[in-house]
Amino acid sequence: MKRFSTIVSILIILGVIYWSFADLKPSLSSNKKIAETDFSIDNALHHLKNISKEAHYTGSKNHKKVQNYIVAELQKMGFETEIQTQTAFNKKWFAASTAENIIAKLKGSESEKALMLLTHYDSNPHSSVGASDAGSGVVTILEGMRAFLAKDETPKNDIIILFSDAEEIGLLGAQAFVAHHPWTKNIGLVLNFEARGSGGPSYVLMETNGKNSKLLTEFMATKPNFPAANSLMYAIYKKLPNDTDLTVFREDANINGFNFAFIGDHFDYHTAQDSYERLDRETLLHQADYVTTSLNYFSNSDLSQLHSDEDDVYVNFPFIKMISYPFSWVLPMTIICSIVFLILLFFGFSLNKITIKGALKSFIPFLVSLILCGGISFGLWKLLLVIHPHYNDILQGFTYNGYQYIAAFVFLNLWLLFTIYRKTSKEEKTTNLLIAPIFFWLVINILIGVFLKGAGFFIIPVICALLILAIAIFLNLDVKSKRILFTILSIPTLYIFAPLVKMFPVGLGLKILFVSAIFIVLVFGLMLLSFHQKKSFWTQKWTGILAIVFFGIATYNSGFSIENKKPNSIVYIQNTEDKTAYFGTYNTTLDRYTEQVFKDDFTKGGIKNAETKSKYNTRFKYHKKTDFKNIPSSGISTELDTIIGNKRFLEIIVSPERKINKLEFITSNKLTLYQFKVNDVLVNSGKKHQLEKGTFLMYHFGNTDKEVTLSFTINLDQKLDLILNEISYDLLTNKNFNLIPRTAAMMPMPFVTNDAIIITTKLDFVKF
Repeated sequence: MKRFSTIVSILIILGVIYWSFADLKPSLSSNKKIAETDFSIDNALHHLKNISKEAHYTGSKNHKKVQNYIVAELQKMGFETEIQTQTAFNKKWFAASTAENIIAKLKGSESEKALMLLTHYDSNPHSSVGASDAGSGVVTILEGMRAFLAKDETPKNDIIILFSDAEEIGLLGAQAFVAHHPWTKNIGLVLNFEARGSGGPSYVLMETNGKNSKLLTEFMATKPNFPAANSLMYAIYKKLPNDTDLTVFREDANINGFNFAFIGDHFDYHTAQDSYERLDRETLLHQADYVTTSLNYFSNSDLSQLHSDEDDVYVNFPFIKMISYPFSWVLPMTIICSIVFLILLFFGFSLNKITIKGALKSFIPFLVSLILCGGISFGLWKLLLVIHPHYNDILQGFTYNGYQYIAAFVFLNLWLLFTIYRKTSKEEKTTNLLIAPIFFWLVINILIGVFLKGAGFFIIPVICALLILAIAIFLNLDVKSKRILFTILSIPTLYIFAPLVKMFPVGLGLKILFVSAIFIVLVFGLMLLSFHQKKSFWTQKWTGILAIVFFGIATYNSGFSIENKKPNSIVYIQNTEDKTAYFGTYNTTLDRYTEQVFKDDFTKGGIKNAETKSKYNTRFKYHKKTDFKNIPSSGISTELDTIIGNKRFLEIIVSPERKINKLEFITSNKLTLYQFKVNDVLVNSGKKHQLEKGTFLMYHFGNTDKEVTLSFTINLDQKLDLILNEISYDLLTNKNFNLIPRTAAMMPMPFVTNDAIIITTKLDFVKF
């Protein structure tokens, strides 16, 4: 009967885990026959197939094709469209371009504030076809608006549609709109649709300069069918260097908004595999649910009252979709739970259900579990990177077999926990084992109350555990009944934390597996009375077997294939000053493609001033000297160089003589620029611009750019030592080279300058 109760408890646990994931997004089977006024996934996929045929990064030939397609679809719906062409600069990313935003508006009946639907239509340079990021956002808005217009109802609020350009290279379309378009001042709320992968649930992240209480209330008023959100996610998101277009609206215009973004299948992010075929259809349905419910509600609600003076903790919760309460409750709830814990300890000691010695001994297995599970998970992933060095070439940090590794590490940690707690099998007063876990959770919640209130929902498992502890102390139930009851009381804990165990390593990379391990230990500690066994240890055996099985499956799938391509890179660097040339690669492991250059006589490490600025600051792993091809560099002319008082005024024009995709300007010393302009657009609002050594401008050529003009003023006593890198993505097509193309199981490495010719030139200035 004890084994029966254990089996029932495990079935409940597995059911709750499945439930917690199923509640996060819709299934295709739930997509019933639709009316004309409903969102049609078939219509959305038709658009997606058309706009994600080829890479369409800013300035590429296909960029204009996608732009024309979107404009035509908007015009079919009766919109008058505008192309806003504007040079913009992002001071955080040191990026600039001439963006081409697609803008349209549906006039409301009595609008005080407008609702904006936002996504970007450019793909990531240079090989991503952008089906998920953010083709999914484009088609979600197009089909969402078609369904909305089919109702033939005039909304109360104006609805502005912005398909921004140049998001991938610095949020530049959003910068251009916020800084220069007159409609900005009328916007009350922005709904932004984004992607950082090609599947999984779409999470809701709120963007506000103030407090979130009103935004959360309004979001739940839209009645989303599958809300997926928690306040910890945004607390972490704000600390990461992963901005979206919505960040610009919040920071520069104090406009509130919602990000609807999915992060599953992170290995496809910004790659050539971000394709129509690989986009999860259920994920697209989830975005559709958000756009439909949000558009119906916010098009007619008051958008002028979305600021609030209180922050809320919120998290998905069984049956009621989401639970929330004010930040101000976090510390009081922790204090109350601490008092309840002390009271229960008193009664536990008084009723001889807990012993002081047993309670103190409970800290030993729990601390050992935390240290071993966290440490082994961290160290084992480091070891796997040594065993499989090609994993380092997946810069996202989430491998194709990443889900299998998550499962393997989960079962490994469970095996470790069962093994460690097997030593407690002779413990007669099993209630003792709960003391250490509850104590640690209370300490964590005190820290959360002081430093990270967004994680305030961590008190919910403590409340569940205190209920379990109270029942264990005051009621004399038989073992099998207690086991099942305690498992039922742990349902909220499992429901909340099971998705987090998966979400962290998916979104932040497998290097975060140790965080998942710590979550597992913490949750296991509170559920000990559901797992504790005195004789049979079959759960230990089976978790060990499953760990071996999943590690075996992950190892079997550790290679690359046509479906899961190997990222690789070759770049040619030409220095016009000393007439030298090199090939460089970002690859840790070489393959048939890279070995055609790096077969022998190559050098480990990078090349000074030749590695262009990238998201992860990736450096060349190897370089090799090669023939100087004498590829023509851009014309550089100094149109102005004059002295007035103690200031030097300069204007430089760079005029490419061939197709150039971007220019990178580097300073070899610290500089202070005054009145710094790029194509006559003031950088940093005309204030002085402090530059450290390194890249201070990455200019991406847009469709309309023919040349780039820089003008600035410096102090007369400052030394000018500037380097220009001009980059073109034509290494594989340039007649000076005869490289063997990649196989079908390979693709260009994302996040770095790749398949490129880089010409490095030192800019000469008259010395005063």
